[in-house]
Order: sequence, then C-alpha cells, then structure tokens
Amino acid sequence: MRSIFLGSLSAVALLGLSACGNPAEEPAEEGVTETAAPAETEAPEPVVDYSDLNTVLAGDWRGEAAERDAWRHPAETLEFFGVDPSSTIVEIWPGGGWYADVLAPWIAANDGTYVAAHFPADSSSDYRRRSRANFEARVSDVPAYGEPEIVDFNSEVGLVVEAGSVDAVLTFRNIHNWMAGGVAEPAFAEFYTALRPGGILGVVEHRMPSTRQQDPMARSGYVQQDYVIAMAEEAGFEFVEASEVNANPADTADHPYGVWTLPPTRRSPAEDEEGFEDFDRAQYDAIGESDRMTLLFRKPDAE
Repeated sequence: MRSIFLGSLSAVALLGLSACGNPAEEPAEEGVTETAAPAETEAPEPVVDYSDLNTVLAGDWRGEAAERDAWRHPAETLEFFGVDPSSTIVEIWPGGGWYADVLAPWIAANDGTYVAAHFPADSSSDYRRRSRANFEARVSDVPAYGEPEIVDFNSEVGLVVEAGSVDAVLTFRNIHNWMAGGVAEPAFAEFYTALRPGGILGVVEHRMPSTRQQDPMARSGYVQQDYVIAMAEEAGFEFVEASEVNANPADTADHPYGVWTLPPTRRSPAEDEEGFEDFDRAQYDAIGESDRMTLLFRKPDAE
C-alpha cells in the first residue's frame, strides 16, 4: 500500500524586547542599582481539541466550504453512519477535500486513521493527476489533518489497502461516476473486501425518483435508491437503514444538464447555444443542491 504521511504542528514562543531608557532622564542615585524589567513572553496559541466534531466544523481552514453544510449536513450524516473516529476509515475519491476537511482532523484527534483513496498519481488522465496533486497540497496546508494516508483507487488497481483492515468505507456522490465507467459493481466488491467483518459502508448519492427509468450509465448524475441497494447487496452487504438527512423534495431530478444544472456546478447554456434565451438560472438556483439518498450498509460478521 502506498501512502503519504504529511503534516505536524509545532509552537514557537517569541521573546519580547525590553524598551531602551531615555538618555535625558536623571542618573540613578549613587549606590542604587537599576534592575531591567523582565522581558515579556508572548503566550503560546492555545491548543484546540478537534476530537469534538462540532469544533472541527468550525475550523478556519474550511473557509467558504462551510456554507455548504446546510446542504450536506456533515454532522448528521456521520452520526447516522455511526462513524467511530478512533478507527480506520477510508474515504473514496475525496476530490478537492470537502469531506476530508472534516474527517481527517476529527479522526486524527481521536487517534484513528484517515485513509484517502484517491486517483493514482500516475493516472493517464490529466484531470485526475491534477486532482491528486491538489489534494496532496491541501493535506500539507492543513496541519490539523495529522498524518493521513493516501492510497490509490480506480478500476485498474482496485482499492490499495489490506483486505479486512478497514472499519468504515465512506463515499459521497461517486456512484454515478462508476456507473458511467461501467465499474460500479467491482467498486462495491472492492469495498467489501477491504472491510473487516462488521465494518460499515456509508453512501451518499444523487437520487432519482423510483418512477423514472434508470439509465445504467447514470448520465444525468442521478441514481435510483433501490438500484444502489441492489448493487451493494449483490456484493454481499447487508442493507441497514436509509436516512432522509440529505433529502431535498424541491429537486425533481429532471434538468437540462442533469444534476450539474443545480448548485454548486450551475451548468448553463452559453449565449450562442440553443435555449439560452429561455433558460431560467434563478429557477434552478432556487432548488438548491440535489436530492440525495443517505444509505448505511454493513459487512456481515464472520460465521
């Protein structure tokens, strides 16, 4: 398994300089020794305890990304999954690190192991190589990440972790990508192999209404909930429960550019494209982010 261990934080105390005396002042009386005032020491920055998830969510490194909590509900989602931050947790394809900004510091502070299963650094895709490099840079920029591991995951190499070594696998809005590449079923099989008996699989994905016909390649970015459950069960998982914590009833899942019509992507026609004049950007912005299923699966205990 290839991994990268990055980041450690050290505190430096700075000694203040005492001010020089005024040469115009009266000299000290004979026999009296003047004593210089003790140098002031700048107080070290307080150590923040990130073992509490709410403290992590308030971390300044998250910046504007925290505004999306209203749509992604990280605290409620991780609570539903029952994630134990003192265990070994793999996030599949963390992208730019939105969830990693939450998971890595929280897990590190609880003496767990955060594993980012990212695109291989030597991928044939320029986009994937840049994504991996940007994520590695992100890890090095946030000391609170601790020492995360970065491993490879794709259809060619699989999930590069030891079989049965993982307590939880989490994936956020990735299944439609695997369906588009025809590798969704093998992906679920990789997760099953990586997990220890009793380990959990947490899934968040854009949800298509059950009344709509499912495109096997999920070109709209939406997937039926029952379709996802069936793929996971086929791989051997037990379906535990579904949550509506990331639901958005306003999303009809029927948009001209699929899920990417909605925020945050907000794909829109160019001025010279057909339909530009009739396209109502405000209509899709008002919907907000997509309706999402939130599903919990479990690898059965060994007999």
